[in-house]
Amino acid sequence: MKKSIKNRLVGNFMLIILITVVILEIMLIKGIKEYYYNNVETIMTNQIEFSTDFYSRYFSSSSLENIILDDIDVFWQHSDAQVQILTLDGKLLMDSLGVRNDENLLYPDIESAKENGKGTWTGHVPYDEEPIMAVSMPLKYQGTPIGIIRFVSSLEQTNHIIAQISKFLILMGIFVVLFSGVVSLFLAYSIVRPLAEVTSAAEKMADGQLKTRSRVTLNDEIGRLSNTLNYMADEILKKEQLKNDFISSISHELRTPLTSIKGWAITLKDLEDPDKELLKDGLEIIENESDRLTLMVEELLDFSRFTSGRVQLEKDCFNIRDTINIIAKQLEPRAKDNGIKFTISIDDDLENYIGDENRVKQVLLNILDNAFKFTEEGGKVSIVTYKEDKFIMIEIKDTGIGIPENDLPNVKEKFYKGKNSNSHTGLGLSISDEIVRLHGGSLDIDSKEAIGTKVVVKLPLEEAVL
Repeated sequence: MKKSIKNRLVGNFMLIILITVVILEIMLIKGIKEYYYNNVETIMTNQIEFSTDFYSRYFSSSSLENIILDDIDVFWQHSDAQVQILTLDGKLLMDSLGVRNDENLLYPDIESAKENGKGTWTGHVPYDEEPIMAVSMPLKYQGTPIGIIRFVSSLEQTNHIIAQISKFLILMGIFVVLFSGVVSLFLAYSIVRPLAEVTSAAEKMADGQLKTRSRVTLNDEIGRLSNTLNYMADEILKKEQLKNDFISSISHELRTPLTSIKGWAITLKDLEDPDKELLKDGLEIIENESDRLTLMVEELLDFSRFTSGRVQLEKDCFNIRDTINIIAKQLEPRAKDNGIKFTISIDDDLENYIGDENRVKQVLLNILDNAFKFTEEGGKVSIVTYKEDKFIMIEIKDTGIGIPENDLPNVKEKFYKGKNSNSHTGLGLSISDEIVRLHGGSLDIDSKEAIGTKVVVKLPLEEAVL
């Protein structure tokens, strides 16, 4: 049977409470017993000290036998305890209760009294069913022990009091355990109830009801879990919307070149005697639209490789100055045709870099393509490359239309196409960011509408040969 969190919580609470109560009960009962036994010992010690002192002052010149015959009552008139007088070898001379015992009574308290001046012992004696406490001290004549005086008290009444208090403590302990059990149920319920609500919301989300929200608002771990779950649902909805927009967009983008290719193919096929110029135009359109389809398919393939982790960089040493110069020459005609001023600047100490040259080219061409695409005639596009600490910094600036503030945090997201974008797939910047990340660097974008955009590619130089 599957255990619930509620049962486990209550069980754990009760186990902790039960162990705590049992330990406290044992310590309290033991402490009470020691307290009462110490009180009995203290009272008997005071009484026996009084008796020994009285003997030393007034009867030390008489022998024990004479005192026992004539003044025995002086030893017990100040105490209700059983009084015994013994010789040093443990022979019983007198007992206030009339106990007769021919055997030597060498109990531990008697031995301790002879050695240390006082002895205490708790145990059982043959003539009493209840446990007793005995306190013994030596009787001295001119500083020399001549006998042992022993006070013996039954612990029956003391143990009865201790038992009554122990019963009360045990009943209180049972009450505490039962009361704690009820409180534990409420505490467990206060934890499980919001957790059950969060679980229910999560199950609905897992079933596809992504608009469901957890309404738990506690300021604790469960509350944070609820907020995280709601945030996750919001992000999934956003990604779902992006995906749907992407599918719709890519379907349209694919349909357009396919329509053109098919239309011109049918047109050229139906012509019996095609005009050479018309044939050339048709084939050129087919070629251009095929290139556009190829570019979109390549972006999709790159995206698939990156998301599945199947992309491995083919690193080698290459001259990054030459690479940037080649890219610049490749784009100069486009800049000239669009009336855009295109400039490059590279530090003299930058030459060799270890990385995947083709992937670095892909990143730079993608960023520059966006820069030219969104910069109007008369604008400027520039590449500035320099070394900063252990990094190569490549800054690409333009004076184009810029990126809206609301779109800027999302431009590197997969499938994201802002309101000013005319990207085919919305994957270009996402793929570029992944390539730079695989090189151990970063790609940062700063932009303002109607002012322009600056993209900074930061590549580490740890493996570069300078």
